[in-house]
Amino acid sequence: MRSAKLNSILLLVLAPLAMAHHSGAMFDQSKTVELIGTVKEYQFSNPHVWIELMVPDKKGKSAQWSIEGEAPQMMARMGLKPKVLKAGDKVTLRAHPLRDGRTGGSFISITLADGQTMKSVPRSAATSTATTGKPATPGP
Repeated sequence: MRSAKLNSILLLVLAPLAMAHHSGAMFDQSKTVELIGTVKEYQFSNPHVWIELMVPDKKGKSAQWSIEGEAPQMMARMGLKPKVLKAGDKVTLRAHPLRDGRTGGSFISITLADGQTMKSVPRSAATSTATTGKPATPGP
């Protein structure tokens, strides 16, 4: 009985922290940026994959963008396995930018130099597929 109460208290305390970690509130989902640049590093590790991209600004000076991807297994499913992106690769990447204006964002899609495009599955579609086995259909 005592451990059940303790587990309940821990769940109530820790659940909001887990939700905050998975919140996308720092990204502006209403905006999309297209970044044309060179891969500096592809960090294929848990809990989220990171793509470090060097993007020239209007004056030709490079700025480093840190793009947060999905979990490694999700990125691998869409074709972005550990050895697909290498330092020096030229890519075009689309992301939802950070709200505070820093050079970072949330991964939407990437197009490789050979023209191959890989896209993230929208969360609503991923949830629908996971629960029904069928892709989400757009609303009316």
